[in-house]
Amino acid sequence: MIKFSFALMLICLFTLPVRAQEKLRPKIGITLSGGGAKGLAHIGILKAIDSAGLKIDYITGTSMGAIVGALYAVGYSGNDIEKIGREIDWDQLFGNQISFQTLSMEEKEQYSRFAIELPYVNNKIKLQTGVIKGQELNLKFAELFFHVSDVRRFDQFRIPFKCMATDLETGNLVVLDTGNITTALRATMAIPSIFSAVSVGDKKLVDGGVVRNFPVKNVKEMGADIVIGSNVSMGLSAKDKIANPIDVILQMAFFKEASDFKEEKPLTDYYIYQPMEKYNMGSFTSSDAILDDGLETGRAWYPVFKKLADSLNALPAPTVTHTDSIRNHTVFITGYEVTGLKKTSPIFFVHLMNFDDHKTYTAAQINRSIRRAYGSRYYSNISYSLEHSSPDTARIVFNVEENPGTHLKAGLYYTRFRGINVNLNLTSRDLFIHNSRSMVSLSIGESIQLEAEHLQYLGRIKNIAFQTGFRLDNFEVNSYSDYKAEGSYKQNYSQLFLNFQNSGNNKVAAGIGSAFEYVHYSPAIRSAAEIKGNFTNFKSYVYMKYNSQNQIFYPTRGLKMNLELAHVYDQRPRITQLQNGQPVNNTLNFGNYSRVYFDGSLFTALGKKFNFFTGLQAGINFTDQQNELNDFLIGGINGSFRNQIKFAGLQEATVNSSSAGVLQLGLRYNPINNVYLIGRVNGLVKDFIGNSASLSGLSGYALTFAYRTPIGPLELSAMYSDQSRRLQSYVLFGITF
Repeated sequence: MIKFSFALMLICLFTLPVRAQEKLRPKIGITLSGGGAKGLAHIGILKAIDSAGLKIDYITGTSMGAIVGALYAVGYSGNDIEKIGREIDWDQLFGNQISFQTLSMEEKEQYSRFAIELPYVNNKIKLQTGVIKGQELNLKFAELFFHVSDVRRFDQFRIPFKCMATDLETGNLVVLDTGNITTALRATMAIPSIFSAVSVGDKKLVDGGVVRNFPVKNVKEMGADIVIGSNVSMGLSAKDKIANPIDVILQMAFFKEASDFKEEKPLTDYYIYQPMEKYNMGSFTSSDAILDDGLETGRAWYPVFKKLADSLNALPAPTVTHTDSIRNHTVFITGYEVTGLKKTSPIFFVHLMNFDDHKTYTAAQINRSIRRAYGSRYYSNISYSLEHSSPDTARIVFNVEENPGTHLKAGLYYTRFRGINVNLNLTSRDLFIHNSRSMVSLSIGESIQLEAEHLQYLGRIKNIAFQTGFRLDNFEVNSYSDYKAEGSYKQNYSQLFLNFQNSGNNKVAAGIGSAFEYVHYSPAIRSAAEIKGNFTNFKSYVYMKYNSQNQIFYPTRGLKMNLELAHVYDQRPRITQLQNGQPVNNTLNFGNYSRVYFDGSLFTALGKKFNFFTGLQAGINFTDQQNELNDFLIGGINGSFRNQIKFAGLQEATVNSSSAGVLQLGLRYNPINNVYLIGRVNGLVKDFIGNSASLSGLSGYALTFAYRTPIGPLELSAMYSDQSRRLQSYVLFGITF
């Protein structure tokens, strides 16, 4: 007993000085305000704190401040968070528009064709609410915080953390420090009227900035003795800055917070004000500039943080429990549940995702599966949560919102070639048969186009489909002699087709098919040489499509290509050839022949303002005798019609050939948002196949001013060809059919 007492006394004597020093070491807390895009400036403060070696003990934040703070709390460094902030596509993250890269190959072909898309529910059009659901935001949060998905108490993060939200029913402050961190962050940033409210327990929560945008009191309550507060909010707006209904809503929403801020600010020991007058909450297009401003502020405060760190680091630091590795964290999924489905089944959903349980997944792999299902356009929102039985084992719960089954779509476009046209579309899913998409599209105006199609998904993961449908294209095109228009004719092209296709992922599709084609010609403006009448044929083909472009209009990276190998047979002509209005002997050959067609474009970013692109388009009819009615028609910059080969420098169908290949090089400059200057140069070789081959070439150039409007691009082009020696104009407005 005496020995035990003596040992206990020795332990107490040795540990007493350490405990006294630990008690003397003040706890450091940091509070980061909300402010939307301006909140990215907080990252500069965290980087300066890291550089100074200052250890943070507690973090609180609201809205964007909470997001930045949570990343820091779970183990990301200031450098890590800066890299995340610079790499994120903010337009995609905060938009309701589906990422083009996420779309399935079948949907990519349709997604770019209509500017307006409205759901049709219960026999009436349902207007869009404009509220951001944040599909990509959910997935990004799930990915960034995947390594702490098993942590349900935020004080168990590397740095204890709390964020603020507002009870939508009572208007009271809700402090979030337990539960799912991604749900908490969605709640703290849910600005009323912009983001949808978030359900947490029995509460509907919105942006904490409505009540407490700068939660210094809360970090003090956590135990902070010294508080560093970074504020990027300017408070209530002056009356001359309130310019629209959204400004009015936000001004009214933050009345209560303005009063709370007066109590919060004096509680800080180091108050860092970053007003960011040049920016507003939605200035995510200026994210790099905001980050740079924040880094500059951080550098200015570095000496202060360094001095504080040096004084504190002489004292023992508290023991910190580190989280799991952030990178390549995996979880074994033992089972799944799907909630929210009404029209589709859980089996269809998980098969569409190509998802299996009793497998190990990373966050990126789960997100890839979700995007595969989302890209089918059956669903408007997909999120998930993990119910952990251990840190590395969990059951996954998918929360799903389905899209309405039917949509009405519309658009408007003008080109010099086709004139002004209105595009209309009706698309319905599972209308006749489950796991299908049926649609009818019509373009009506100075030309007429029609497309009706039924696509039926097959196979376990719905990667196989057959397509059947009908296409019609009725337009007028000039005929040329020596690069000068001498007449025009009307062409009516119809096609009935059946394809069998495999699309293993959202980048590539391949298939086989057959089509029956009907082509009719009639003169519109008389010329010396004319053709009138029609012919029919059958065409069987194999094809491959690839599309990895990052966006529909003006992509900055990615490859797009179409390849078709076909055999044309059983041509049946009912054609009359005329010379000066009089019938002449028919010299056209309508024998069977094979053909190949290729169209590819590659886009590469050269910094943030410039893009280089190159395109290769080629068509070859393997026949010894040329038939002008089956020739490739050369000219035009945009749009497409039967057998067109685009060529900057000439109008549509200026030149024809049974074999042609064009290489185009281009440079695009994006000086400000939505404005582009585009330069193109292309060279073409033709007539290099057949008995009458006489290899010749063309060269052409185009300079385009482009502006991306809400209903599609506006392009004004000047173009020139060395062979025609004529400066010509080209105009596009809207989205071509």
